[in-house]
Amino acid sequence: MKYALQTLAAVGFAAAVTFGASSASAFTPGQPAGAASGSDVTLVAVEKKPAKQFMRTKVRLSTTEAPGTIIVDTNNKYLYYIEGPNRATRYGIGVGREGFGWSGVVKVQRKAEWPGWTPPKEMIARERKKGHILPDFQEGGIDNPLGARALYLYKGKNDSGFRIHGTNQPWTIGLNMSSGCIRMMNKDVEHLYDRASIGTKVIVIGPGNKQGDVSYDDRGVDILRTIFGG
Repeated sequence: MKYALQTLAAVGFAAAVTFGASSASAFTPGQPAGAASGSDVTLVAVEKKPAKQFMRTKVRLSTTEAPGTIIVDTNNKYLYYIEGPNRATRYGIGVGREGFGWSGVVKVQRKAEWPGWTPPKEMIARERKKGHILPDFQEGGIDNPLGARALYLYKGKNDSGFRIHGTNQPWTIGLNMSSGCIRMMNKDVEHLYDRASIGTKVIVIGPGNKQGDVSYDDRGVDILRTIFGG
């Protein structure tokens, strides 16, 4: 198939956060699918696993993009890390809800392990109106919205406000629940973090087709690599 390129701490609970383009950062509605939310902040006590198709997988991927490139397919909720000719690792992701999708070509210009989080003023004001008081800063840790790792995406020298980051709410993988950031399971973002270096090209397929004419073909599970490794 070819495609044209598109957390807050509370006692005993975990919450999820992502960043949006217009507000620089924004909480995601961390609720199970089908649940309604009057706020971008939701406390959860149940941790569910994502659907099987969003588990990390070695796949055969045909593309003209160079090894080391990341392709983010927001339509199908997959992130590909290209490893070589016809070889890639595919990860399940959570992406922006309606109105927060985006597309473009950016680069990883900063990386952080267990990153701290500073809510933007716009988010603090918005959540205060909903009766939620956000901290000015939250230290990195298991309950931090950004999860175990964060890759900061830049357009040229400018911070796009978007990140690829972890989440301690794996059941949100495969859903449109963020405010524009690309969320991954913590174990997956750790895996990607060790592979993606500063300067890594990231192609995001999403609304507006600002990534240009880029195509690829996901040919499914790479059986030999899955069995024998490599």
